[in-house]
Amino acid sequence: QVQLVESGGGLVQAGGSLRLSCAASGGTFSVYVLAWFRQAPGKEREFVAAINRSGGSTFYADSVKGRFTISRDNAKNTVFLQMNSLKPDETAVYSCAARGGISLRPSASDYDYWGQGTQVTVSS
Repeated sequence: QVQLVESGGGLVQAGGSLRLSCAASGGTFSVYVLAWFRQAPGKEREFVAAINRSGGSTFYADSVKGRFTISRDNAKNTVFLQMNSLKPDETAVYSCAARGGISLRPSASDYDYWGQGTQVTVSS
């Protein structure tokens, strides 16, 4: 059992950057694959990025490749999402998720634990 709490969301202008954090507690952080998802108003949840247990492998949605970077610090029990060149249509609630498997899955149903999310608003 692990609890996840996101932070770092807010209002940013188009083209700007934001760094999200997700802090974990109540479990062994290093055994989980971690991912970020987002859900925009009126749309279904969308995969953004995932990172393996050691942090050595990452997987990104095509829409964010080259702009977003996922990373983790197992000593701090935290996963990050650095978002650059943000676009207005990327306004969404961004959520952190964890799974006990080893593969970097893009489906929300593959993840076992979820944070409550943090709002990111990109203005034009």
